[in-house]
Amino acid sequence: MRARLATVAVLALGGAMLSATPAHAANIAANSGFEDGLTGWSCSASSGATAVSSPVHTGSRALQATPAGSDTARCQQVVAVKPGSSYSLSAWVRGGYVFLGATGTGTTDVSTWASSPSAYTRLTQTFTTGPSTRTVTIYVNGWYGQGAYQADDVVLDGPPGEGQAPPAPTGLSGTGGVTTATLRWNAVEGATGYNVYRNGTRVGTVTGTTYSENPPPGSHQYQVTATNAAGESSRSTAVSVTVGNDQPPPPPAPTGLSGTATGLSVALRWTASPTATGYNVYRGGAKVATVTGTSHTDVTPAAGSYAYQVKAFHTSGVESAGSNTVTVRTEGTPPARNRLLIGYLHASFANGSGYIRMADVPNEWDIINLSFGEPTSVTSGDIRFTQCPVAECPNVESEAEFIAAIRAKQAAGKKVLISIGGQNGQVQLTTAAARDTFVRSVSAIIDKYGLDGLDIDFEGHSLYLDNGDTNLAGPTTPVIVNLIAALKALKAKYGSKFVLTMAPETFFVQLGYQFYGPGPNGAADRRSAAYLPVIHAMRDDLTLLHVQDYNSGPIMGLDNQYHTMGTHDFHVAMTDMLLAGFPIMGNPNNVFPALRQDQVAIGLPAAPWAGNGFTTVAEVQKAFDCLAKGTNCGPYKPKGVYPNLRGLMTWSINWDKYNGFEFSRSHRAYLNGLG
Repeated sequence: MRARLATVAVLALGGAMLSATPAHAANIAANSGFEDGLTGWSCSASSGATAVSSPVHTGSRALQATPAGSDTARCQQVVAVKPGSSYSLSAWVRGGYVFLGATGTGTTDVSTWASSPSAYTRLTQTFTTGPSTRTVTIYVNGWYGQGAYQADDVVLDGPPGEGQAPPAPTGLSGTGGVTTATLRWNAVEGATGYNVYRNGTRVGTVTGTTYSENPPPGSHQYQVTATNAAGESSRSTAVSVTVGNDQPPPPPAPTGLSGTATGLSVALRWTASPTATGYNVYRGGAKVATVTGTSHTDVTPAAGSYAYQVKAFHTSGVESAGSNTVTVRTEGTPPARNRLLIGYLHASFANGSGYIRMADVPNEWDIINLSFGEPTSVTSGDIRFTQCPVAECPNVESEAEFIAAIRAKQAAGKKVLISIGGQNGQVQLTTAAARDTFVRSVSAIIDKYGLDGLDIDFEGHSLYLDNGDTNLAGPTTPVIVNLIAALKALKAKYGSKFVLTMAPETFFVQLGYQFYGPGPNGAADRRSAAYLPVIHAMRDDLTLLHVQDYNSGPIMGLDNQYHTMGTHDFHVAMTDMLLAGFPIMGNPNNVFPALRQDQVAIGLPAAPWAGNGFTTVAEVQKAFDCLAKGTNCGPYKPKGVYPNLRGLMTWSINWDKYNGFEFSRSHRAYLNGLG
């Protein structure tokens, strides 16, 4: 879905965009013909990028790189440009799917692509830089599952920028204290500022050569870059800093804890603990609040009996022993919701956005997908789930606390599912034995944690269609047939309350309007629209389908026009295909029927760092208005109005918190207003 590290991926399918060759005022790209190897270019680690002597377009060398797994073999170059200026970007490319684009333009980033396996063809795009833009990144890349591509004669035609990005800082050193990390480095000539990175994520920007912060306790890797008007340097050598050594002893445990219930609320009070600077409040062993005073009002998820305890802490963050335990019974029930927010929780890894304990998942979320259950091998069918290790997630709760928090969420009316797959979890049920192992191992996870159901997030090469497998209602490919059988077995085992959701990419669903499996001549990507027979077979048991409207290239809608991610029109067009149905490969005798409105939600990234194709709050709500109310529509007009469209899904709950809860709070209020 959603890579564990937020990645920028481009998927595009369709015809190449060609334009006439312009006269070049000045090619400001360095080593544009790769005659000096890869000098000036930065290529992804597993791309195998190299300068080859054949095939070339002109000169004696050209770039060749090979996509591998989820790596699209991107090679890129940062180029200094002038603000408010026009540029033309072009390149000669050769390969199955080859992309050319520019990011960081300050206006609208551009990209285009071509499919020309046997001969070089020219790609061209134009853009205008923003009023404060001084560098852009130009790139070429292939697409996963494809072979090697070549690129040559990359030209960025336009006025050159001023200056050069500075070199990386040297002499970085760091010291750690009880709560503070302090860094120092040598000044860089020509630099006007410095960016500080902790564990790969930028955490600060300064103009001097020192930096201090209060990170979580533990060991952290720091790096520094230098910046000026021309751009940012490469990162310095990393230095490790440990924070939290020589901690003072914890404060005494609070005393005198008491609680009074009113409806679903519990008013708690306790006696102050000497030296304490704050208190953590626990309900049923799961932390529910952090306060600085000696009182807190907790709203319980449902009527019932709840055990509370309070622990004190001081500036080091070290907790005291627990207070006395008080048990309080509440009455009443929380309101039900018609519209749903579905979020993925990084439960087995941290991914730069930070770990969130189950008990701390905000109340805005209705369905919480634990990410991820993964197979022991691609074809074993044996799915395993483990909580994030302490080394990666220092604040991870115990298994007992995790399970107790799941129960509390369920008592509040939430559904908690295990999500299988993700970018790194390739699952191919090629045999009956793998099918049966899948059912057995997934059942074990559901039973152990008391979960409400299952989310299928198969990506990459998990699903595909064999040659000749064209009957939507009667698939014959083993990985499809066995997955359907496994899902039906799980549904039969757990009954009508079993929640089943799916989160395919557009490549595996809406692309079916043009392509289905390997196609009639066997030349297309056999993964194209491979989710469709699974969705169709499970439509009577499917709770929600939330296609990922991101990490996608242009997809043709029912208006026979290509639509590009990141705009409300893209979400309207993609969702309309699910709610109106569509002929597979345009064949009116082979139609994917419409799903019920209450089965469909729109899938989105929660923040710009969570996935390519981030859409602003305003654009998302315009799309929902268009689909559910028939208002605020753009150029694309849906086939109908869908007042029962169910809600929104996002990757992820963690990235939403990292982005200040913008997604959940804005869209929860909006959805509640729709009724």
